[in-house]
Amino acid sequence: MNVVVPPEWAPHRAMWLGFPSHAELWQEDLEAAQEEVAALARALAGPGGERVMLMTGHPDGEAAAREMLGDVDGIEIVPGAFGDIWLRDTGPIFAKRREETVAMGFRFNGWGGKYDLEHDDTVAEQIAKASSARLVRHDFILEGGAVDHDGEGTVLTTTQCLLNPNRNTGWSAGDAEAALGGALGATKTLWLGDGLLNDHTDGHVDNLARFVAPGVVACPIAWGRGDPNAEVYDATARKLSEMTDGAGRKLTVARIPSPGFVEGEGGRPVPASHMNFLIANKAVIVPVYEEQPAEFAVQALEHLFPGREVIALPSIAILTGGGSFHCITQQEPA
Repeated sequence: MNVVVPPEWAPHRAMWLGFPSHAELWQEDLEAAQEEVAALARALAGPGGERVMLMTGHPDGEAAAREMLGDVDGIEIVPGAFGDIWLRDTGPIFAKRREETVAMGFRFNGWGGKYDLEHDDTVAEQIAKASSARLVRHDFILEGGAVDHDGEGTVLTTTQCLLNPNRNTGWSAGDAEAALGGALGATKTLWLGDGLLNDHTDGHVDNLARFVAPGVVACPIAWGRGDPNAEVYDATARKLSEMTDGAGRKLTVARIPSPGFVEGEGGRPVPASHMNFLIANKAVIVPVYEEQPAEFAVQALEHLFPGREVIALPSIAILTGGGSFHCITQQEPA
């Protein structure tokens, strides 16, 4: 295999993290979102064992970040320019070509044209330059949250997102698999169906199912009678249980309690997910919303990651922007 994307549980040289910087986007949620991201940064730099590269997208954001985190060991503030904080999708996917770490850059169209923000299409180049990684460009649209990797060439994704005509017009599953193979070294692509209700990413897999070890995938189980994604969760688990990875292993499926119904604007459910956890060098950090399902989700993750501390942090304000911890970060492999 000429190219491989290391699994998230492999050692990291750094963790890139976006800091909310634009008041016109976050409005009354700005301060709370900054506090939640600051708490995540401290957890990453402390028990998480990470070198945190905290990227700001505007001078106001840089000033706030320096006031809140400028003296914290292990956090380096990197002034930049971005539309918003979703570095998983706008930044590069780091991969290994033999011993070289390269930054794979893809076209970005604002999640199918929904949010066209200035500078988002330059984030991959900025991060590659700051990390001194060679930027390798690929001429198709792909967001990092749309794919999840086992480090051995198996990729998880959803048809709802990757085959959506608002990304790459006319793509078949075969076209997508060929593109992922050429760019990311994918030898087998595992296709799930729909993602979470009201997810503006059109069903990113990092809200739905995640590799936690070779041959082991975590996905949610509904919490409470009003969970709007109960059928999607069960369909996902059934599909995964019938799959094998690129090495021929039958997948082990671990079910983790979902946050249940989390109400957003106008009473609509928002795409809250414990699957948007972040695997750091020494910890797993999981976004939480309601106390009781969060406790059970933490216990499940502790079982799956016995060598890492599991840290639960609130992500309520960040979620008003559409995502959570995994969405605003990107790991740079050692």
